[in-house]
Amino acid sequence: MEKIKEIELEIANPDFWSDQNKAKKTMSKLDSLKNICMLWRDMDGQIRDLIELEELAKSENDEALLKEVENGSAKLEKVLSAFETKTKLGGERDRNNAIMAIHSGAGGTESCDWAQMLVRMYSRWAEDKGFEIEVVDSLDGDEAGIKSITMIIKGEYSYGFLQSEIGVHRLVRISPFDSNKRRHTSFASVDVIPEVDDEIDITIEDKDIRIDTYRASGAGGQHINKTDSAVRITHLATGIIVQSQNDRSQIKNRATAMKLLKARLYELEREKQRASYEKHYSEKGAIEWGSQIRSYVFMPYQLVKDTRTGYETSQVAAVMDGDIDGFISSYLSWKLEKKKK
Repeated sequence: MEKIKEIELEIANPDFWSDQNKAKKTMSKLDSLKNICMLWRDMDGQIRDLIELEELAKSENDEALLKEVENGSAKLEKVLSAFETKTKLGGERDRNNAIMAIHSGAGGTESCDWAQMLVRMYSRWAEDKGFEIEVVDSLDGDEAGIKSITMIIKGEYSYGFLQSEIGVHRLVRISPFDSNKRRHTSFASVDVIPEVDDEIDITIEDKDIRIDTYRASGAGGQHINKTDSAVRITHLATGIIVQSQNDRSQIKNRATAMKLLKARLYELEREKQRASYEKHYSEKGAIEWGSQIRSYVFMPYQLVKDTRTGYETSQVAAVMDGDIDGFISSYLSWKLEKKKK
């Protein structure tokens, strides 16, 4: 509360809005602190209500009320877990929307199908959080699944949460595409960067880029496939290529592609500053054996295990339905511990 009062005093200063960018960041920080306080008060109220309800249920030996207490406790535990995970986020861009790119790796149709399964997993996770998903660009597999997809996951802290997913994901299962029912291993890579805020000043001049238009592929009706509405932008200095074909309007696709380019250039600069350029937008890390951050084993046993944190679960079906909060929380704890060393 003291921190909130300090910020409110700062806002009351007549010169507060003289620096628009700084003012926006301060207002955003205030909103975040107020939301945390509101959530904490709400949880405190729910705990008190559940305690009273439990006492009443026990005194009257009411099974229906006891069941209601059990269900309420389970829901509150989930809220508390999400609250705890948020407390581990403190990065400059953790509150931003996330731009996620998924690419199939070695394995042909198997890997394309695996990439599609990951899209479903993250979509389910986002839906559960009340986040919105905007598909910017996608390329279907030759027989099934997808070769690649880029989507923006819109919601507070979506980047902070999903940074845990950056890397190669490995699947082991009995292939539905193999008539001999043999076990196959497939790979797909996941990359996540924060969507850049409007206040971030990244200048891109016309001479620095090449813009190509082409006919969009995939679903979308007759119009989207018969006009050059899709846009591809190449940043000449870095070789970064972005594209958007989801909208029927070439103007809107161009605006989306520019947004992606700015985000990638911003992240590229951050990576250079941290002397770890290989993490994003390089081809040094092959999507194959030995490079995975997480393994999903469907057969001969069921297990999903993160190779960095050691966190694992045998609830494979739940994970594939979007229950990845345990992996996210353990990764953020692992990341904080690494910083302390």
